[in-house]
Amino acid sequence: MPIRVGVQIQPQHADYQQMVKAWREAEELGADTIYTWDHFYPLYGDPDGKHWEGLTALTALASATTKAKIGGLVFCNSYRNPQLLATAHSAIDHLSGGRVLLGIGSGWFQRDYDEYGYEFGTAPDRLRALRRDLPLIEQRLKKLSPPPAHDIPILIGGKGEKVTLKLVAQHAQQWHTFADLETYQHLSGVLAEHCAKLGRDPASIEHVIGSRGDILEHADGLAEAGVAELTVGIGGDGKGYDLGRLRELLAWRDNHNATA
Repeated sequence: MPIRVGVQIQPQHADYQQMVKAWREAEELGADTIYTWDHFYPLYGDPDGKHWEGLTALTALASATTKAKIGGLVFCNSYRNPQLLATAHSAIDHLSGGRVLLGIGSGWFQRDYDEYGYEFGTAPDRLRALRRDLPLIEQRLKKLSPPPAHDIPILIGGKGEKVTLKLVAQHAQQWHTFADLETYQHLSGVLAEHCAKLGRDPASIEHVIGSRGDILEHADGLAEAGVAELTVGIGGDGKGYDLGRLRELLAWRDNHNATA
């Protein structure tokens, strides 16, 4: 099966028009999926530098592109009512012509919580909230009038073996984490075990994998292991976005798909 490439254009240390230029260039280069993220402050660089809110950025991304799938990698379940999050994604899905996925995770960046008055609690607290809210998201997507423009896939981000991967098996159509080949193979096996206990075909969940290092170092092995999409993150530094790493990964994708 052909492998896809996704790029996260990180909405920090950049002006809006710089992001628009990067989104459009990424689409023109052939990126299959373009992602934003969901934070209120930069994750690196000047901690008080420019930053853009996730749903607003996703709406702008929908308007600026025409072909690539789009989504958040990932939205934080703690920051919004889950049914509002589902409803907003449905509206953006119509705006985009049916290209949205709903990426979600339990949350981890404490400064966001502290600055905006959310209860940070513990990791188990946040996972319990995600477990509670995922069915509400699914139910709201089914109730909306009009319904979403297409069946919006739910992507869950994370690698926790006991809870997060079980939630993936229960609710997700896509799963994202950062991993090298060895780590991915282990986590994929854990996810398959959760699926088996639930009577779900693990092949019904697409694996979307990134790397904290150079994704090209792991690309061949991950592709052979059955990963559906490889992702690369591009960060703004106030001088625009350098899409060189995306170009390299797309060249690898085209060569791989041509010879697979």
